[in-house]
Amino acid sequence: MKNIKKNIVPFLVLIFLSANTTCLAQTSSIADSNTQKESEKKEKQLSPKIDLSHWKVTLPIGSPKPINVSPPEILDYANNPTLQKYMYNDPKDGALVFYATPGATTTNTKYSRCELREQMVPGKNNVNWTFKEGGRMKATIAIDEISKNEKGKYDKVIVLQIHGRLSNEQRELIGKSDNDAPPIMKVYWNNGRIRLKSKFLKDQYVSDKEILKKSTWKDDEGYNFPKKVGFEKFTVEIIASEGKMKVILNDKYSKVYKGIDMKRWGVFENYFKAGNYLATKNKNAFAKVKFYDLTVSH
Repeated sequence: MKNIKKNIVPFLVLIFLSANTTCLAQTSSIADSNTQKESEKKEKQLSPKIDLSHWKVTLPIGSPKPINVSPPEILDYANNPTLQKYMYNDPKDGALVFYATPGATTTNTKYSRCELREQMVPGKNNVNWTFKEGGRMKATIAIDEISKNEKGKYDKVIVLQIHGRLSNEQRELIGKSDNDAPPIMKVYWNNGRIRLKSKFLKDQYVSDKEILKKSTWKDDEGYNFPKKVGFEKFTVEIIASEGKMKVILNDKYSKVYKGIDMKRWGVFENYFKAGNYLATKNKNAFAKVKFYDLTVSH
């Protein structure tokens, strides 16, 4: 009997140690799984699903000209010391934030920006598209923070654009020093409303040469979508096609531009812009614009 007891004790100890080891292994496996899930969740939060391989960014800093960062450098924006203050991820909701204050301005403009410029060929500005070729841009955006002016109203900020561009031949034809042409569409966040500004011809019968000049085009009166978006998320889609441009807000409201002005705009090349173009010079002004998604197709 004593021998049986002596044999049972080590056996029971062995079973206990084996069970304990299995339990520890399972606990460790569960912990590792939870850690991986948390890591994946955090990584998902920190990584906005926006493809920047066909965009360059212009910053509100730099001298004598604003700093531009193009692909491939822009792809690592989260680790770029120059970009980190002005273009960064919000870990709370996975948005890509563009921050701007009055500062450096580009040629032919008076306001500063932290804004993306489409590059159909990464790193190059001289390959663009026409309305005949068509273009579509869609973005989900929210204004995170923005300053107020002396009247107590929020400052204005341009969040999306279609900008015109002269070809080298057109530039030489009218004797211009650069390729800049007017923007045919500006999408503003204006005190909680989404406001559109476009262009029209002063003379619809202007010559093919004169139509290339900025002075030939004039700002329209603008259009406000009927419902305020405030500081909530909103989605804007811009669709450009031959002789026509359509802007859609939240898949519900739309504004269509067509007629002779849109038909004759077909002479220009174009590119999309997106981000934070702060429309004020007040030294204390600022804006933080969040982008949750941004897609472009042609």
